[in-house]
Amino acid sequence: MTYCVGIQVEEGLVFASDTRTSASFDDVRVHAKMHVFEFPGERSFVLMSAGNLGTTQAVLARLQRDLTDNAHTSLRTPRHLFEVAEYVGQALVAAQAQVSGNAQQNGVSVESTLILGGQIAGEPPGLFLIYPLGNCIATSPETPYLQIGESKYGKPILDRIIRHDTTLEDASRCALVSLDSTIRSNVSVGLPIDLALLREGALKIDERIRLDADTPLYVEIRDNWSSKLEAAVRSLPRFPWEKADNAPAPAPAQAQRRMVPHDDVTASQAAQQQQ
Repeated sequence: MTYCVGIQVEEGLVFASDTRTSASFDDVRVHAKMHVFEFPGERSFVLMSAGNLGTTQAVLARLQRDLTDNAHTSLRTPRHLFEVAEYVGQALVAAQAQVSGNAQQNGVSVESTLILGGQIAGEPPGLFLIYPLGNCIATSPETPYLQIGESKYGKPILDRIIRHDTTLEDASRCALVSLDSTIRSNVSVGLPIDLALLREGALKIDERIRLDADTPLYVEIRDNWSSKLEAAVRSLPRFPWEKADNAPAPAPAQAQRRMVPHDDVTASQAAQQQQ
């Protein structure tokens, strides 16, 4: 399994992915799931993948071959980003069909899901999720992020924080927290994490880093998030029974008066009247 997330905000795009491809007891493998295609001053794309690794590699080989051979259609030829997404979707369908025969007979899934993001000169940046059938959807103001793979554990932070006007750096921190939350809850998602930023109008990847368990930045973000989340939980409003337990005890004189039985009070008053 895997987990990749792409975020679109006003300042540009954020891409983050784990690198684990196998997590059995004696076979833990790491492989990059983020792939960059840059054409300086013209266009820049990032492709992230989840699913069958053989299918993904076949798609990447097709994209690179078309570029090398100056094919009629390649990453460099479409005028619009959605046309690039359609082209990549066609390559994905072809790659799955190529290897599906024997795999399906053996009960092996050959499907892959992709996130494609980037910018073409003269257009705003865009982000697309490409399904195994080759069709795709784009981000929207209501849903400014896309996820593939093991997505449920890292979704809450994105829903609470990410907005169109979120800064690119804050969106990047949210992406790392989203990955860290997933890594904590699912063994099939693991370090290191790849992170890349594409700023509006840059037409190139401005920042690209890999974060491992001992990377100081990752350690600081992980530990700060954990400690502040715990502190936030402790600061939440108290339950009614907690307030009752913490209420001040009554004064001794008041407590004594409450403990005098009603019959004893009546008898004392009668004795005073007889005197």
